[in-house]
Amino acid sequence: MYGSGPAVVAAPGGSRYHEQARNGRQGWPRRIGELLAVVGLLAVAMIVVTGLGLLGTDALGLEPAADGAEQLLADPVADNALGLLGLAVGIPAVMVAVRWCGSRPAGTLASVAGRVRWRWLGVCAAVAFPLMAVQMGALALWEWLAEGDEVFAGDTPAAGRLLLGAVLFAVLVPFQASAEEFVFRGWLPQFFGGFLRSPWPGVAVASVLFALAHGFGGWSGFLLLCYSAGWWGWLVIRTGGLEAVMAMHTANNVFSFVTALVLGQLADAGTAADAPWQALVVELVCAPAYCLIVARLADARGIASTSTSGSGSGSVAEAAPVPAAGPQAG
Repeated sequence: MYGSGPAVVAAPGGSRYHEQARNGRQGWPRRIGELLAVVGLLAVAMIVVTGLGLLGTDALGLEPAADGAEQLLADPVADNALGLLGLAVGIPAVMVAVRWCGSRPAGTLASVAGRVRWRWLGVCAAVAFPLMAVQMGALALWEWLAEGDEVFAGDTPAAGRLLLGAVLFAVLVPFQASAEEFVFRGWLPQFFGGFLRSPWPGVAVASVLFALAHGFGGWSGFLLLCYSAGWWGWLVIRTGGLEAVMAMHTANNVFSFVTALVLGQLADAGTAADAPWQALVVELVCAPAYCLIVARLADARGIASTSTSGSGSGSVAEAAPVPAAGPQAG
């Protein structure tokens, strides 16, 4: 038993984002259980969603990929859509785990307010999409100047297929991108924040795991992912929620998928792990630019970076700071 009282307990008022698991109910058995629950739920949910997706695509008459191919389906639009669906299950997986094992409001994964702050998300998206358009345009121009028209080689699909693919990606990418943020910028830093005062060990571990989750295509791609993830981790702590990184991640992936679709390169498109060194150079400027702009906007709009008493609809009657080892946050 872990004491009497309400089943769901929020962290004390004034807790920073990475401290949202500090609700006085986080003994080591629960922490280990939460870790196992996240891993198990993610694995099971991805298998189930992928299996159901394959059954659905089979019913639609879509062909499986050839033996030995990395894809599951021969149609690149359908294959990528299925992959996005499989990743989107990260949102319910981590929310269930923190609710069951962490005994805290699942909404505290989204922000210190215990929910997604939708208006703030819209403000961040209004910054993220134009900035990402400029970033990708600059990278495309650089690659074209270096390699010529070969960069844009590919067969553009017919208008109907182009529209269908663009709509699918516009609908599915926000869930996939947000799911990765819930896992890597949300749950992991909060998991470490349950027993470490500083947010940075959790951010560092999450950044490396985020890069590794994309595969290892090359050093430039790996460093780009780690670098971006570090800035995004800082921004989450700075703004008290995932909204800003959800917006930027969605903008990045929507532009990436739609560009590959338009150029007829969707079947050959890799992940950010395959990014060339030019992309890393551009990201060295764009990642801090976005983060610093959004941080200033958060200050101007009074976006809370710490929770108020009872954030997330959970009782705080029993919540108390949990003694933690580790260095004091700077």
